[in-house]
Amino acid sequence: MRGEGKRLEGKVALITGGASGIGLATVQKFVREGAKVLVVDIDAERAEKVVAEIEADGQAGSVAAAQADVSVYADVEAAVQRAVDVFGRLDVIFNNAGIAGGKALLDHDPAVDYAPMIRVDQDGVYHGILAAGRQFKSQGTGGVIISTSSIYGEQAAELAFSYSAAKAAVISFTRSAAYELAEYGVRAVAITPGRVGTPIINQFSEELRTTFASEQLRNALTEPSEIADVVAFLASDEANAINGTVVHVDDGYSVFKQRLDLPTF
Repeated sequence: MRGEGKRLEGKVALITGGASGIGLATVQKFVREGAKVLVVDIDAERAEKVVAEIEADGQAGSVAAAQADVSVYADVEAAVQRAVDVFGRLDVIFNNAGIAGGKALLDHDPAVDYAPMIRVDQDGVYHGILAAGRQFKSQGTGGVIISTSSIYGEQAAELAFSYSAAKAAVISFTRSAAYELAEYGVRAVAITPGRVGTPIINQFSEELRTTFASEQLRNALTEPSEIADVVAFLASDEANAINGTVVHVDDGYSVFKQRLDLPTF
């Protein structure tokens, strides 16, 4: 895990959902870039395993783990405090933890198909923004808030009524946070991944994964590491001019519908 640039040298980051998928790839990227990272996940055992693997790769002291259910504000607040206790400060939070799934609207059981998605994908980001924002203000040193929205946060899609609503809220939260926290030197940015080869998508059939891949311009699923590369840039001082906006990391998903075999004119 060595040999790359150190654009995040001296920064402390908290990454939710850090034990798998985009979160895990971002933990690994941040450590390579010189950051200290608190790996936060609802699965404490998996978070500790990530820490052990990174430490075994020669990065002892660069990572620590914390268990948190992001739908509970007290858990997120405690995770922020743990980052400060272990590493002395907080510079970046990546609100990435989320759940997926869906059902046709008229088949919804609100307690199953709406409330959990809102609690994790929407409220979890709100909790991260609030807890980190308060910490950044008290430190007086500014900070960066990066939150995972989705291509679905900007459009309607199949079986995604609740998911799309939660991810749209993340975009709105980001704009408002950037506006309200700018006076404290805080930047807020949202990313909108498209079809990414995470465990959530990789569990589906090859036929469905092929369909997902065809929706992007490279005709391939995006790798979690490619999303992590963008997040690392956004967390760095090189991205100081990017604030209050949405960065599409969807390999063109949002710019076209489908490829056509055109007739000869």
